[in-house]
Amino acid sequence: MSPLQIVLIVVGIIVLYMIIVFNSLIRLRNRIRNAWSQIDVQLKRRFDLIPNLVETVKGYAKHEKETFKMVTEARNLMKDAKSLGDKAKADNMLSGALKSLFAVAEAYPQLKANENFMQLQEELSGTESKIAYARQFYNDQVLKFNTKIQQFPTNIMAAMFKFKEEEFFKTESKEEREPVKVKF
Repeated sequence: MSPLQIVLIVVGIIVLYMIIVFNSLIRLRNRIRNAWSQIDVQLKRRFDLIPNLVETVKGYAKHEKETFKMVTEARNLMKDAKSLGDKAKADNMLSGALKSLFAVAEAYPQLKANENFMQLQEELSGTESKIAYARQFYNDQVLKFNTKIQQFPTNIMAAMFKFKEEEFFKTESKEEREPVKVKF
């Protein structure tokens, strides 16, 4: 083999390696985007269910205005959130507000027996489970991506092509990690 052939083989191997690494980074970044889209779909579903749930509860619990206000404010925050961090914060606030709403419903046995309320509660409960799963899947994909772009020698390629670490979906404050306290 001539020196030129050896150089061409080495260059070919390096180029092939770069293509494989680049494509794997693109694949992971797209999985993260897809995972975030799945979270968004479930958040939208919950967003659409909430007005029906609130109206059903309102009919039974007219004096629980503060709880309804909290749910409405949280829902509006979710609607206006643009960044991942803002959506995570609004989502956490909305989850707490919904827990308060369900706690209010516990005080009204005839509401708990209402078929419409039970159906809405079941749908919302299923949606909450899907949101939790989608968050976990998203964070798993972010972990894989962030780990890959930090490891040698992939970190060199990631820097060359300006791949940046992705943000985890997380709870923003200590208070949001605490159980919701409902006061009547």
